[in-house]
Amino acid sequence: MLLNASFGIGSTLVIANLYYCQPILIQLSASFHVTYDEVARIPTLVQAGFGIGLLFITPLGDMLRRRQLILLLVVFSATLTIGLAITNNLLVFEIISFLIGLTSVTPQILIPLAADLAPPARRGSAISIVLSGYLLGILIARVLSGIVANFTSWRIVYCVSIGVQSIVLGGAYMLLPDYPVKNRDLSYLGIFRSMAKYFVTEPLVSQIMLTNWAASACYTNWWVTLTFLLGGPPYNYSTVVIGLFGLVGMLGVIAMPFFGRLLDRLVPWWSIIISTLLLLVFQAVQTGAGGINIAAVVISCFGLDLFRQTQTVSLSTLIFSISETARSRLNALTIISLFLGQITGTPVGTDVFVGYGWRANSALFMAMYVFQLVVFIIRGPHCPSNRWYGYEGGLEFWKILPSKQSHLITSNDPESAGCVDVVCIEKSDAKGGVDELR
Repeated sequence: MLLNASFGIGSTLVIANLYYCQPILIQLSASFHVTYDEVARIPTLVQAGFGIGLLFITPLGDMLRRRQLILLLVVFSATLTIGLAITNNLLVFEIISFLIGLTSVTPQILIPLAADLAPPARRGSAISIVLSGYLLGILIARVLSGIVANFTSWRIVYCVSIGVQSIVLGGAYMLLPDYPVKNRDLSYLGIFRSMAKYFVTEPLVSQIMLTNWAASACYTNWWVTLTFLLGGPPYNYSTVVIGLFGLVGMLGVIAMPFFGRLLDRLVPWWSIIISTLLLLVFQAVQTGAGGINIAAVVISCFGLDLFRQTQTVSLSTLIFSISETARSRLNALTIISLFLGQITGTPVGTDVFVGYGWRANSALFMAMYVFQLVVFIIRGPHCPSNRWYGYEGGLEFWKILPSKQSHLITSNDPESAGCVDVVCIEKSDAKGGVDELR
């Protein structure tokens, strides 16, 4: 538990690097003597660097020692932040911002590592703690940056960031275990070949990526259009009041680890279905009364945050069960689908909201939740891994206890035709996992 908590805190403090710049863009514009349009490139460059890092750096967790990789990334990001604090040139600031985004992918290396270190019966709890830290970092960074810059200077924000990352570096050096390399013979190009092969040949990977794409689009749309809804009639709230709704979302994130133990007991397919159904219910509340009653907005805000995180943890637990030697690559595929969802949700949601109103926007994304349910219902909870649809293996709700595995596993071949997913999952944890795709 202590190690998982330290992973969560580390994720909070590192992912904050991506969001310090957002509340201080006006100050940056004045300091560099440029227009708002020019400083608006900075958040885009940070996110672009992060996206490239997700694709090209995080899969390295399957072929390198992750302790050394994480320490190196934190050293780079902390050193680069010194440049942000002292530069007087916008171009230099933009280049460094891109590089900091590139090197701030540590949380996405920690999530598969937490899954590797946790026993099978506690894997959901471990992932939920790290993921909650990741999401809290996004929320806390904006608040901290705005407050510090308001009372001092934007440069102090980055001085604080240097100190924070130095603390992360010290903590990582003392606490990070030196987990052995899982794929010594895997080449860098082989990483990308295997990622493409997983997507094409593993039905579960495609299913999870489609669901995660749609869920990310819904979640991004919610937070983007919430500002428009609350800032216009009938609410006409100020920016400060609108910002407080982030605290409501934060409550949902904080509550997530308490659901982790329950997720450890449920078959992931069922927890995904239940989470998605509840997301549909809370989106329906928003569709029915979000534009006329603020209580509906508060309820939807809490519920959509909480069960989106529950859904994310369940999706991660399920995709990590495919192969214990490829978790960094599988995690990279999950995050790529999440980014594609963000790219979809923001423009589509904004266009529909502006053109047709809040109710049409909310109804559209209700349909997206229905789409997610359809994608997962096609394959049952224990459908064989090589089948694109079907309900072979039944509808068992609870995970099989380790003490009962010996009665179910009859073959040493995890890809045998009669092996259902839940048995393969438990077996991979005990015997070494599904053979890696090359």
